[in-house]
Amino acid sequence: MSKIKVALVEDSPVALEILKRLINSSTEAEVVGTATDGIQALQMIGSTNPDVICTDLEMPGMNGLAFTKEVMAKYPRPILVISNAVHPSDVDNIYNLMEAGALDFFPKPNTGTSTDYEKLTKMLITKIKVLASKKV
Repeated sequence: MSKIKVALVEDSPVALEILKRLINSSTEAEVVGTATDGIQALQMIGSTNPDVICTDLEMPGMNGLAFTKEVMAKYPRPILVISNAVHPSDVDNIYNLMEAGALDFFPKPNTGTSTDYEKLTKMLITKIKVLASKKV
């Protein structure tokens, strides 16, 4: 079985590296491309053809909401938003992203605290596997 191809869009170098390690530590998924904003990501998606896109919400240039709308118009595929701004209390952000086409959300790993990376990896990979099975 081939690995699920994941594109990562994240403007924080630390968060990008953590997410990349989490995904690449799995036997079921691999990061095929990274970008630091939505504009870069749109170019990368055309060449890497990912199965699932994981994107931040708040980024310079083109934010996650505008990026999600562009992806759905040009390269429709499952999108997982990984952000500090998508906790259950952020109803407006979640609603707008779902309306634009994002399928699910995941809170960004907190880089400043000791985190259970094994549990985090399992949760993230489970979400990616579920999204990879969805047609958009």
